[in-house]
Amino acid sequence: MPLFNSRADEVQLHQAWLYAEKAIDTSNGFDIGGRLDYIYGTDGPDTQSFGIDNDHWDNGWDNGGDYGHALPQAYVEAGYGDLSVKLGHFYTIIGWEVVGAPDNFFYSHAYTMYNSEPFTHTGALATYNASDDLSVYGGWVTGWDSGFENNGDAFLGGASMGLCDGLTMTYATVFGRFGEDKTGGGDSERGYMHSIVFDYAVSDNLEYIFQSDYLDTEDAAGATARSTFGINQYLLYTLSDKLALGGRFEWYDANEGIYNSDNDIYALTTGLNIKPHSNVIMRPEIRWDWVDGDSTGILEDDADDQFTFGFDTIFLF
Repeated sequence: MPLFNSRADEVQLHQAWLYAEKAIDTSNGFDIGGRLDYIYGTDGPDTQSFGIDNDHWDNGWDNGGDYGHALPQAYVEAGYGDLSVKLGHFYTIIGWEVVGAPDNFFYSHAYTMYNSEPFTHTGALATYNASDDLSVYGGWVTGWDSGFENNGDAFLGGASMGLCDGLTMTYATVFGRFGEDKTGGGDSERGYMHSIVFDYAVSDNLEYIFQSDYLDTEDAAGATARSTFGINQYLLYTLSDKLALGGRFEWYDANEGIYNSDNDIYALTTGLNIKPHSNVIMRPEIRWDWVDGDSTGILEDDADDQFTFGFDTIFLF
């Protein structure tokens, strides 16, 4: 199941993560900062700049095929008042799940996040905090998952707004030329993608997240390259400072370009976050995946359904 945690029945190092950051502080006017991230582990190859397969930037920094190095962020940031601008290589604003393990509730990832969302961009992204309830994003990037080499020409932007007490909605989009065709059908892939995320604090202890993603691209000849739609729902309950319970249900409609045929894929995950120490997070989970359609190349041994148990431990220093 190639969703980051693709090595079965093995103990592995997913992410050894180091970063250096100077966060900007615009409370007194203009400020400048930046950030550099380095990752080593089995997640390394998935976070490289694989948008151009020519060993540029960190693409190709593999170690034995399964492990690898990556520099997923290297940017400078300047800000004044409510406006800030990133320039360089940075994580996407698309979606709810992210690459960094401590910022995800679950050990495994959603199909939508892995197959239909970019991980990184290179370019410029501005953020304007118009009010306490509205932030607007806009910028230009060189496609998807590219380093410091022109791989595309796309707009990246969106808005995050507080709709009412405890409820926020974030719309993020990228459209234009994304880069090399991931399906091998041509030398360029272009199109439109968006994610819409509703995050609702039901109570002090209960949080509900609804996410919908849509992707539609074509190759250089104008034929459909990728067409997907997905809905992810999360329910997270904090029992105490040391224990939280979560559930995730996903429907992923891979119409074209991801697997061998039109597939409806479902995944139900339940898990815990156990924090025996403020710098330690343990994430056991049980996951059930099933496929309506041709299951070739999706689950292990091309099965129609699959149960998976996973467990990881995060140490923060």
